[in-house]
Amino acid sequence: MTSSELLGYGSAILVGLVIGLAGGGGSILTVPIFVYLFGMQPILATSYSLFVVGTTSLVGSIFQFWKGRINLRVAAAFALPSFISVYLARRLLLPALPDPIFQYNSVVIPKNNAILYFFAIVMILAARAMIRHRQPEPAEISDHLSGIDRPRYVSLALDGLAVGLLTGTIGAGGGFLIVPMLVLLAGMPIHRAVATSILIISVNSFVGFLGDVQHTRLDWNFLLPFTLLSVVGIFIGLALARYIAPVKLKKGFGWFVLVVALGILGRELYSGMPFINR
Repeated sequence: MTSSELLGYGSAILVGLVIGLAGGGGSILTVPIFVYLFGMQPILATSYSLFVVGTTSLVGSIFQFWKGRINLRVAAAFALPSFISVYLARRLLLPALPDPIFQYNSVVIPKNNAILYFFAIVMILAARAMIRHRQPEPAEISDHLSGIDRPRYVSLALDGLAVGLLTGTIGAGGGFLIVPMLVLLAGMPIHRAVATSILIISVNSFVGFLGDVQHTRLDWNFLLPFTLLSVVGIFIGLALARYIAPVKLKKGFGWFVLVVALGILGRELYSGMPFINR
């Protein structure tokens, strides 16, 4: 086993740790881990990411459900349309994308590179959201909730479609998008939004993974041990969550995600400019 593979397996614990601590965010790490530490093709890495994120988040959602923090009605309103779009994205959209994605004279952008560029852009947006996150004051929460008679189910459904498309395309759960939507459109307190988000991420990821099983050959001897380490990480994260302020954690993790995203862009642009045909 190489040093990069050892680092990759160690990073699996980090993925679960972040999900357990922050209620999401760990999924943004899985694709770079698979691509740069295990040498996978980006599209295959998104398939593996969906399984790891789905399984790890399922464990977290069981814990959150036991604590009574999940709103199943809101989760269903958001998740059902999301399930449809994530499955169609994995089953139909990704296989149908041309390779290369773009070609003009000597400039060629292969599908695998395009996926990584898109993933890095999403990571930058996620990092920005986490870094700028501010815990609302109790008075602000009260004022916001007083203006909500009931969850805006139509808006939740439309946003669910969009998040499902994103999840299906890049293999990330989209928790950084789901949590704010649940707070703003369903009037949920932040801790219940995080808990409900983990459930949505779990099922979304599994639905997307099912769209891949039919046309993707998977190495279960690798995937299952990696996932088990991630599950170990989420138990550690859930235990530590009582001692670490979520807002500080998300801000620190946001800076980390930003550095990783810039690293991906830099590596892809610097590595011989692979999209230029000479």
